[in-house]
Amino acid sequence: MAKGSEPHPPTGLRLGRRRFLTAAGLAVAGTALTTAAGGPARASQRAATAGAGLAAGFRVPVDTVPHARTWMAWPDSSTIWRSKLSGVQSNIALIARTIAKYEPVTMCANPASVAKARSLCGPTVTVIGDIPVDDCWMRDTGPVFRTDGAGGRDTVGLNFNGWGNHQNPHGNDALVAGRLAAYLGLPFTAAGLVAEGGAIETDGAGTLMATRSSILNANRNPGMSQAAVEKAMCAAYGATAVIWVPGIAGQDITDDHVDATSRFLGAAEAVVQQPLATDTDVWSEDQRRQYAILTSATSAQGTPFTVSRIQGPDYNLIRSTDPNFVGSYANYYLCNNAVISAQFGDSRADSAARATLARLFPGRTVEQLNIDYLGAGGGGIHCVTQQQPAA
Repeated sequence: MAKGSEPHPPTGLRLGRRRFLTAAGLAVAGTALTTAAGGPARASQRAATAGAGLAAGFRVPVDTVPHARTWMAWPDSSTIWRSKLSGVQSNIALIARTIAKYEPVTMCANPASVAKARSLCGPTVTVIGDIPVDDCWMRDTGPVFRTDGAGGRDTVGLNFNGWGNHQNPHGNDALVAGRLAAYLGLPFTAAGLVAEGGAIETDGAGTLMATRSSILNANRNPGMSQAAVEKAMCAAYGATAVIWVPGIAGQDITDDHVDATSRFLGAAEAVVQQPLATDTDVWSEDQRRQYAILTSATSAQGTPFTVSRIQGPDYNLIRSTDPNFVGSYANYYLCNNAVISAQFGDSRADSAARATLARLFPGRTVEQLNIDYLGAGGGGIHCVTQQQPAA
């Protein structure tokens, strides 16, 4: 039977984003997968003191600002990826080559893999062997770059711990943020919490959006109150307010990252991927909750949000039948003059997503890539990239 003609497994039964890594038998710590907040999951938006990060004038800008470079990481572990490794490498190379049409790309690879990475990525991508890596998820392991609006840049590390010790080994990835900052000669500060970049969105104007199930979780920040976590996040990002989305704990290795569903477009502007009306699984309900939260939220300046929708694909019509597949158009990556997004083989949804991204980002070229191997690994294009903003 041709791929796509057989009904896709119900999304509620999917292992979820990158869960296949733990299913493959990697070491998993026995930490609790409960949120620190307790009680029913609900939206919470609170002002917080920005602390030293904001006092110093540094903040993480919104994704739409001009970039100096994109950073990526080369996967080479057959222990992690098994039979998926060559396909994932081809997807990573495709993403890197596509971004390199618009801005410089530097790929961090282990010394033994530099030659292969250079061969697949081609001459437009710079591959270095100075920063060892365990895997390809640079959004979560790389430094968060900040600017001060006067030509200065520094970096913050989010203390990556293997998504709550779900994945081992992660010793190299835990050091990527600091090592990359040192490679660039930029100041580096460790944040006062454990998190991943995919779990936090910033509008660059004082407002953060974060996943409660991932960050307020005993496997990352045991014993920290919500107020303490908010204060640490705001200090790291140079923000003053946090909008929490509840997320889903224990269903995937990330405990649900916000960047697969909801993204900031700018101050008081966001886009949220929405499921089909007939989808009733936990991931679809999470998308609907995130949309409801943002449509009733206000920014750090007290401005109500304008929220756009991007329609998700029909899992019965996409190419992949992998039960771990993540079909996220919202996990796009913005680079200079372009939007790099995925397409999944549902031609109607792919075309509609392209049109939506073109409308949301006028003047940028929309590139849609087949990254099915990466999607079967539970991630997307935003997950494997980290922007270095121009000063």
